[in-house]
Amino acid sequence: GKYEVLQWLMFQMAGVGPMFGQAGHFRRYAPAPVPYAIERYTNEARRLYGVVDRRLAKTRFIAGARYSIADMAIFPWTRAPERQGVDPAEFPSWRRWFDEIDARPAVRRALRVLEDRQRPSLDDTARANLFGAAQYARRP
Repeated sequence: GKYEVLQWLMFQMAGVGPMFGQAGHFRRYAPAPVPYAIERYTNEARRLYGVVDRRLAKTRFIAGARYSIADMAIFPWTRAPERQGVDPAEFPSWRRWFDEIDARPAVRRALRVLEDRQRPSLDDTARANLFGAAQYARRP
């Protein structure tokens, strides 16, 4: 079981996090649309949702029968599939898993903590911080 969890944790770190992050970036934050990047990362996000969905068609949780750090690592990245250009209706096993995790009392408490910290859009300062301009300007 330990290695099954580690396998899926690596899947999140090497695939889900970077690819969903790029999909979100090019779809939402890029200063100008980059069609190639939008298509490439949207397609990769859809492929990864498919991997997760096929896995969850066989198991209750991502690494098997028990909730694990692999679920905890993947879940937050899947909270807004529309940001990755993904239609959640295409992935029923993912939806079942997502809804089960989303209903967990500890997850609900954690998400409430984030509610007052989320911003609907970036102002110029936040954009500069997010994309490195402020950090690079301070270097000697």
